[in-house]
Amino acid sequence: MNALAATNRNFRHAARILGLDSKVEKSLLIPFREIKVECTIPKDDGTLVSYVGFRVQHDNARGPMKGGIRYHPEVDPDEVNALAQLMTWKSAVADIPYGGAKGGIGCNPGDLSKSELERLTRVFTQKIHDLIGVHTDVPAPDMGTNAQTMAWILDEYSKFHGHSPAVVTGKPIDLGGSLGREAATGRGVVFATEALLAEHGKSIKGLTFAVQGFGNVGSWAAKIIHERGGKVVAVSDITGAVKNPNGIDIPELIRHKESTGSLKNFQGADSMDANELLVHECDVLIPCALGGVLNRENAADVKAKFIIEAANHPTDPDADEILAKKGVVILPDIYANSGGVTVSYFEWVQNIQGFMWDEDQVNKTLQNYMTRAFHNIKSMCQTHDCNLRMGAFTLGVSRVARATLLRGWEA
Repeated sequence: MNALAATNRNFRHAARILGLDSKVEKSLLIPFREIKVECTIPKDDGTLVSYVGFRVQHDNARGPMKGGIRYHPEVDPDEVNALAQLMTWKSAVADIPYGGAKGGIGCNPGDLSKSELERLTRVFTQKIHDLIGVHTDVPAPDMGTNAQTMAWILDEYSKFHGHSPAVVTGKPIDLGGSLGREAATGRGVVFATEALLAEHGKSIKGLTFAVQGFGNVGSWAAKIIHERGGKVVAVSDITGAVKNPNGIDIPELIRHKESTGSLKNFQGADSMDANELLVHECDVLIPCALGGVLNRENAADVKAKFIIEAANHPTDPDADEILAKKGVVILPDIYANSGGVTVSYFEWVQNIQGFMWDEDQVNKTLQNYMTRAFHNIKSMCQTHDCNLRMGAFTLGVSRVARATLLRGWEA
């Protein structure tokens, strides 16, 4: 089941639990605006190439729309639609005043030089500058984009609208980026895990963890778990997988990956089959990579008692059912990985105020938001007698529905 079908299914289930009016339900699903633009640029060799860029703006009932821009060869309109919708519910669950958006350009950033990427980003910004803005739609980095991409968007946008640091988040620190943003999603995953474990009378210290994906989110989550006395017994990424039943030295592994570009040949652990990671012996499994990795083929073999969805949509609905029957507790992506958008919100607030916070304040405030959201989700679970995924969806959908009705948009 693809991301859009799964998101729609979760939304409809939540709408049924909440008893939403069918008109409201329909209006919440339809995106506010879908933008598609042709971006033609000269390549370094002088030839012209054209790429399709787009932006789906899903909902702005609770505030400006917010979501990443990805540069990827398979930027599929259906998936972008699903991710824009997911951002709407995610912002509402985190209780930050945003709606959802998502966008991208269908290109392979690895095939483009830095100057070609800059030209492409600037042309894309020229085409959408009047449809984004500090109080309209605030982009952020995503797959294939980074702080540098945001710097180009900021510069190009400012040529039309004057200096506007709050038009994008995930910027370089020197241009108004926030301290703590780099680690935010991974740190948020750890705060979410702590809130869940506390509910079960446990803590990170002394438990075993398996982490799939060792990019930004996975490496930060693993590092912070390691610092807090958790034992990371297995790690995998696209380059390979390693395990050590006594716990992997994560700072060493990070240094090894930075110097060699791979997890292979790491001295402090044995190599293992990457596919085995998801069914590895551990207390807590944290998928931080791609969607759909837990499915009907492998769900029955999962040994973890807790799954923290740091990736978007890592568990497909078939796996959800199998895991629920086994009594595995799943902390849903829409909450677990919302640390990134929450600190993006802090960055936007700092830019609008023209007053920057220190890193300690960013991290403490993030912890407050993540912990409060968990308790809000738990109370929805109790009210509607449902699992954490439906608790999070009903929380997010009900907040957006309330804002929509208060504005009188249902007429």
